[in-house]
Amino acid sequence: MACNNDLLAANLIDDGGRIRIIDYEYSGNNDACFELGNIGSECHLTDDQLDHLVTSYYGSRLANKIARARLLALMSQYGWTLWASIQQATSHIDFDFWPWGLEKYERAVETFRGPLLDRLLEDVQRDD
Repeated sequence: MACNNDLLAANLIDDGGRIRIIDYEYSGNNDACFELGNIGSECHLTDDQLDHLVTSYYGSRLANKIARARLLALMSQYGWTLWASIQQATSHIDFDFWPWGLEKYERAVETFRGPLLDRLLEDVQRDD
């Protein structure tokens, strides 16, 4: 499915009538759960808010899709950490990428070390 792959609040424009998506630099085919998980991560959605987003997208509550979105959010945190490290070393943009990436890394580590990872790995395999 076609995905933006960089949906964060700054790439969504609400003109009062429609929501427009901008910045397609990283767009391509991807899993819808990555898009949903990345939105959740970038917008710092709570677990309940991400559950609601995924449920709204699929039209019913699917534990395997919610778990997939959460796991792909974790992957996006780690991926953006790597991206920030590269940008810190090579970019000419006047922005300190290191703290930005470190924040994502710390959230990823918290999930990797937290109690929910095993349950997410079980739920993603369900046949909802």
